[in-house]
Amino acid sequence: AAAALSDLAAAAMRAAVAVAAAELEPDPEVELPARLAVIAMGKTGGRELNYVSDVDVIFVAEPADQAATRLATATMRVASAACFPVDANLRPEGRSGALVRTIDGHVTYYRRWATTWEFQALLKARPIAGDPELGAAYAEAVAPLVWNAADRENFVADVQAMRRRVLDHVRPELAERELKLGRGGLRDVEFAVQLLQLVHGRTDPRLHSPTTLDALTALADGGYVGRDDAANLAASYRFLRLLEHRLQLERLRRTHLFPAETDTAALRWLARAARLRPDGRRDVVGVLLAEWHGNARRVRRLHEKLFYRPLLESVSRMPADAVRLSEKAAAQRLAALGYASPEGALAHLRALTGGVSRAAAIQQTLLPVLLDELADAPDPDRGLLAYRRVSEALAATPWYLRLLRDEGAVAQRLMFLLGTSNLVADLLTRAAEVLQMLADAGPEAELVRRDPAEVAASMRTAVSRHTEPLAAVAAARTLRRHEMLRIAAADLLGLLDTEQVCAALSSVWVAVLQAALDAAVRSQRLDRPPPARLVVIGMGRLGGAELGYGSDADVMFVCEPTEGATEQEAVRYATTIAETVRQLLSAPTPDPALEVDANLRPDGRSGPLVRTLESYRSYYANRSEVWEAQALLRARPVAGDADLGRRFIALIDPIRYPDDGLAAAKATEIRRIKARVDAERLPRGADRSTHTKLGHGGLADVEWTVQLIQLQHAGDVPELRTTSTIDGLREATEAGLLSAQDVDELAAGWTMATRARNAVMLVRGKPFDQLPGPGRDLVAVARALGYPAGGDPGEFVDDYRRATRRARAVVERVFYGSA
Repeated sequence: AAAALSDLAAAAMRAAVAVAAAELEPDPEVELPARLAVIAMGKTGGRELNYVSDVDVIFVAEPADQAATRLATATMRVASAACFPVDANLRPEGRSGALVRTIDGHVTYYRRWATTWEFQALLKARPIAGDPELGAAYAEAVAPLVWNAADRENFVADVQAMRRRVLDHVRPELAERELKLGRGGLRDVEFAVQLLQLVHGRTDPRLHSPTTLDALTALADGGYVGRDDAANLAASYRFLRLLEHRLQLERLRRTHLFPAETDTAALRWLARAARLRPDGRRDVVGVLLAEWHGNARRVRRLHEKLFYRPLLESVSRMPADAVRLSEKAAAQRLAALGYASPEGALAHLRALTGGVSRAAAIQQTLLPVLLDELADAPDPDRGLLAYRRVSEALAATPWYLRLLRDEGAVAQRLMFLLGTSNLVADLLTRAAEVLQMLADAGPEAELVRRDPAEVAASMRTAVSRHTEPLAAVAAARTLRRHEMLRIAAADLLGLLDTEQVCAALSSVWVAVLQAALDAAVRSQRLDRPPPARLVVIGMGRLGGAELGYGSDADVMFVCEPTEGATEQEAVRYATTIAETVRQLLSAPTPDPALEVDANLRPDGRSGPLVRTLESYRSYYANRSEVWEAQALLRARPVAGDADLGRRFIALIDPIRYPDDGLAAAKATEIRRIKARVDAERLPRGADRSTHTKLGHGGLADVEWTVQLIQLQHAGDVPELRTTSTIDGLREATEAGLLSAQDVDELAAGWTMATRARNAVMLVRGKPFDQLPGPGRDLVAVARALGYPAGGDPGEFVDDYRRATRRARAVVERVFYGSA
């Protein structure tokens, strides 16, 4: 109906021009213009006219003299009297402007004086009457102005502000009933579609349609709008237009107001006019109200999603050549953006945008913006390669590109992650679902707030679905990959502090150990109760909940015979379980092997893998050395039999927290052991000032200092009985054993070294204790730690050395007893 009404209006205007010319021709003093064209605007231009509506027009003439003005005026009078009211207020300068201008006059105005809304209005311009060649010439002249309007400064913000101004002018008491101007109304659809057209239409002529629904179809076909979103928006638009038409037909009056919900008679008439029917639960009025509210909500939701899409602002700020991604322009832009290998980057672009698939079309829309985002990352070339790898790996994931297109924050965050971290890129190809978490980076977002108990429960559930042990543990490792990526993303985005990162990584390892233990126990398929209880004791960083991204799990295995079983049977069974756990976790899979290190057990590698609780009691009572007491400071149960774990802790507490403290000779022995470890394990040529683990003021320095204080004083100060380095420091100052300044400097050195070590792993994708030398890896490490883009990474190195130097000074005084 709207198209037919528009065609009728066009025919009426053609007739009006002819009638007006005939009326003026008999007057010998009236000179007819050589050429006059009528340009339809608004709904007439878009072939979307209502039953009761003005016909918006612009007049163009050659020449634009008095004769042309008389003919235009007469045309408006004739058409308004016979058919539709004609309105020429959309012309340059509105009512105060000349009624008729030449093509040059129009173009000059639009170039010099036009505001953003006028280009939006010109999108609907279509010649409908008068001189066809002149009309076509006008359309050709203004088209470049329309389709380059998005180049204007603040274009997107101006269009968005215009929509808000329209809403502000709706009377509050009528806002919920406004079909046309209100929230969820027709203007929401039209503004969203027009903004998308104007931004993307600079480089895609398929979008150059004045008709809302045709443009929406083209936007969906081009991948600029999701197919479902386009279909839903189109369906709601048709429904709202249907209601608008029916309301106007009732009394042939101009209206866009939905009836008040108290006006049952008007609602019933409108429902029947719209051919709605009762649905068995609601009468026809109830169905109408449900459809009206449902469509308005859907339109508003999709309007907010499309109209305020961050991608629009980014695309509009880019030169058209950059958006087109032509080979030559793309190569020049890549070089200008700082890509080290523009040719290599071009190869990635060809691979991503080649062909005629919908994915290629969406990539063509996304990539110009993503390239800009990657340019701010530490390593754009590596980031683009990673993006290609991720895109190819997720090619069959339907929501992937849709998410990047519709959620600008996700695309921005992803480019930073890929341009910074090899670890994230490696994990993401096999844990794509984490991408969806990037949409929300608030303090309560799932990316940040994941309960360790929930993670453990998920792993146990996943493992329980599989009877075959390798498959069970593979399921647990899949969830671990998911969690590792979630933690890494939150870490890089600055949403977790160091203690939270280490605690989260440790809780994931604990959950994996429990899942592997469950699978190993089930694999035995015993026809009687198992002959032993077994507990896994976390040691080292696992015990302290201080694991990094590349850390192995240091553990000890403790067993106890069950009723009726001998010690030999218990140890044999428990050893089988422990060996199975280690084998399952180290088995080859697409993920790196997970190493379970039991070398901190009594007698080390030469000792039995599993001992009974009584065997541990005998060993520690008769044979243990001071370094073993020190190692036990980190011990805590992490998987298996909880009661046995508690009894093991009760057994070792007197050993690691001796009542009489630490003898001077044993303190000297600890210092001697540390010196030997530092000398033997520090790689040849390593720089002690930037070695995170064994360097001056690094992790080992601070941890051995805290542990020495615990061995000396935890027997008398129960608050020192913690497996956490930072908690140990806090309690040491509370107990008056360290000054607040000493604790601050030790904590700062430990935290800096931990963060730096994690950052190196994130950047390189493999563990490395030495900070990288000058280059892109160092830049990436600095960015991963929150240093600003474009800054000097040497600032980070200076900060690192300063923090660890101060920590080392405290270590020299407290641990080594230097004056």
